[in-house]
Amino acid sequence: MADRGADFLQLSAAGVPRGQLTSWLTEELRSAIAAGRLAAGNRLPATRTLATDLGIARGVVVEVYQRLADEGLVEPRPGSGSTVLPVALAPSPRRPSRPRPGAGALRLPRPTAETPRSGEIDLSPGLPDLSAFPRAAWLRAEREVLRSAPAAELGYGDPRGSGRLRSQLAGWLARTRGLRVDAEEILVVGGVAQALALLAQTLGRRGATTIGVEDPGSKGAREEFAHWGLAPVGVPVDGEGLDVAALVGTGVGAVMVTPAHQFPTGVVLSPGRRRELLAWAASGGLVIEDDYDAEHRYDRAPVPALQPSAPEQVAHTGSVSKSLAPGMRLGWLVAPAGMDAELVAAKHASDLGSPVLPQLVLAELLAGGAYERHLRLVRGRQRARRDALVTALAEHLPGAQVDGVAAGLHVLVTFPGSDADDVHLAEAVRDTGVVVHPLSWHRLAPGRPGLVLGYAAHAPDRLREAVVRMARALPGRRN
Repeated sequence: MADRGADFLQLSAAGVPRGQLTSWLTEELRSAIAAGRLAAGNRLPATRTLATDLGIARGVVVEVYQRLADEGLVEPRPGSGSTVLPVALAPSPRRPSRPRPGAGALRLPRPTAETPRSGEIDLSPGLPDLSAFPRAAWLRAEREVLRSAPAAELGYGDPRGSGRLRSQLAGWLARTRGLRVDAEEILVVGGVAQALALLAQTLGRRGATTIGVEDPGSKGAREEFAHWGLAPVGVPVDGEGLDVAALVGTGVGAVMVTPAHQFPTGVVLSPGRRRELLAWAASGGLVIEDDYDAEHRYDRAPVPALQPSAPEQVAHTGSVSKSLAPGMRLGWLVAPAGMDAELVAAKHASDLGSPVLPQLVLAELLAGGAYERHLRLVRGRQRARRDALVTALAEHLPGAQVDGVAAGLHVLVTFPGSDADDVHLAEAVRDTGVVVHPLSWHRLAPGRPGLVLGYAAHAPDRLREAVVRMARALPGRRN
């Protein structure tokens, strides 16, 4: 290759093997954005110009710009090229965002107390693909809402939420999750976190002091319940999901489960366990069904929700935090009829009702099919990322066992025969520049060690690089 270079960032492809040009240029631009050499608003050179300057194929530059766009680092703008986005708005390695690792979960600490390091790859579970937010579709829907919505819809309204959104949600939940619900039975909430808070307050007023939770399970959900006065009681999870026999032995009157894709193991609640759990509920118990990751599935058929089988014993909740963005704070709660009045009163006392404009926009997206088209697009992108991560783990950590790959946005990695402290493993991995969660963070009782890895926020090449780094510190690595 000729020794050519560009004035832009003083880049030179001299000495870079032809097969590594894409990865090399991607990392160069990522690093420049992380270091501030490319600031928000800066425009990247035209793909043809940069390719000519570097003496490489234009297709390489096009692919690099697309990868950066997929990561939310740049935004392609028709007619004006690609523009660097503010780092704080992107799931970048320099300033990773920290949404919940499971439904309602609160922020988790890092494996060490150090601040994020430049160049770190954050594989914390719960980090969604913020770059995939459907900005154009959202903007079109918002314009239509602002054009057509009567002024009265912008005032204080029904604390249950916008009637238009609840009507659209009723149809969508029926089509995709099999729920039998009317718009009047849906409560719009500020994400699953608020749904858990309202349920905890209602149960507490009824005299409850404890609640069953999956173990391992969402650390944040436990903290949410504890904040509202309900002591979490761990119920073991095995290869079939929640151990209902153990649940019966706890004596609790309510339990929270993630049956479609258990966090963090990825297990689907088996048909036998579903029947056992519903039989337990029929004797007077309440099941709180967090429909976690139900929309993100790749290699298996949809798992039906529990609510249609026992609407008077199941409180069903979900959100758009992983499908759109956690910052939208939009979710729904469908509870047994006997709890409706108390939950609506608690919602009204909390905030008078969720912001109406985002509700109307989501209703518009649902009505026109744009939301479901977005889900199909995101599912394809996440499948590619899942595949890249699993393939890299098999190559570089052949002794590791990887579970939960059929659905969701994270996998669980364990090391058969190893009794290593997974907190120490996570610290060793972080020393290589990769952030992961030790499985023990999500446990109440002791159990096998493991690491929980989220893959939604990073492009395939970034995920492969993360695994290469991890293999330097973990057992079972390929030498």
